[in-house]
Amino acid sequence: MSVLIYGRDTSYNVQKVLWLMEELNIKYSHTQLGGKFGGTETEEFESLNPCKKVPVIVDGKNVVWESNTILRYLANSYGAGTWKESDAYKVSQFERWMDWSQTKFEPAFVGVFWGYYRTPEHLQNKSEINKSIKSCTDCLSKLDEQLKNQKYLLGEKISLADITTGVFIYRLVGIGLSIELPNNVNGWYNQLQNSNGYQQWVMSDFSELKGRLEY
Repeated sequence: MSVLIYGRDTSYNVQKVLWLMEELNIKYSHTQLGGKFGGTETEEFESLNPCKKVPVIVDGKNVVWESNTILRYLANSYGAGTWKESDAYKVSQFERWMDWSQTKFEPAFVGVFWGYYRTPEHLQNKSEINKSIKSCTDCLSKLDEQLKNQKYLLGEKISLADITTGVFIYRLVGIGLSIELPNNVNGWYNQLQNSNGYQQWVMSDFSELKGRLEY
């Protein structure tokens, strides 16, 4: 039996789930949903996720939504010996970066990606875009310090911290702004690009989103 995942593959929240599925060698079936594909307003989908958002996975009788919750579920269900961690303190080490990514890095990234790339030029607020670029630069500096003398955010092994944070880098450097990655972050980014899941799902064409405010 394969895990079912629902969500458009241009969503970075969907991408990070698909990336982890590849890392875990999970057999899965992917259905494009949301955005131009529609389908999130149906009663059937609402029965899976009352918030009507993607991604959603169905694993047998288990329905899981919210992307970071899905990542934790998959790691705990399928990542024994590699991604699953039972020590509470070690769990806190990657979860703090997951939380930081969601509350600090993601808002900064969204300010740049939506403010500059997805907003038509005549509607752009240059001042707000510059503030978001500054916030992204600050976040990259924190990542650079954390990555000093190590391949990944928690050492020599990739973790959920890298997935929730690394999913933003490809778009951040590919939208046409002069945002340079610090040395350690650039080395980490190069490591991420060696992952088949990152190549397949994160390093994908997102040009259809340019200048488009609707999902």
